[in-house]
Amino acid sequence: VDVEIRDEDIKMDVYRASGAGGQKVNKTSSAVRLTHIPTGIVVSCQIERSQHQNREVAMRMLKSKLVEIKERENLEKIDDIKGDQKEIAWGSQIRSYVFMPYTMAKDHRTGFEMGNINAVMDGEIDGFINAYLKMKSVEGAENQ
Repeated sequence: VDVEIRDEDIKMDVYRASGAGGQKVNKTSSAVRLTHIPTGIVVSCQIERSQHQNREVAMRMLKSKLVEIKERENLEKIDDIKGDQKEIAWGSQIRSYVFMPYTMAKDHRTGFEMGNINAVMDGEIDGFINAYLKMKSVEGAENQ
């Protein structure tokens, strides 16, 4: 996942670092605080001795946080796309295919049946898809 951070989306504050370092730390503004305006994420760095190095470290920290947020959003989208996942167990199948003594494909969720099993095996599953979509739209209407 690649994240682009524009300069106008960042507010940079510089301040005097605290902690050990003596007179140099007390009189130079080498610590950096970056605020990503669109998300409100704030990172600060005072590890390095120079302001430029601290800005680079803070930018890397900000970028990693934004990448983490983006990956989390992508995972949520994938979960939404996957939909409901049922437990894989005996008797929990979605469809049954009968080849002998007669031919039939049946969707257990919707009750849709098709007698031309060769067509189903060749990929003609529009009837199953339409039955499922109708079932989902009826469920959605009932839940509202």
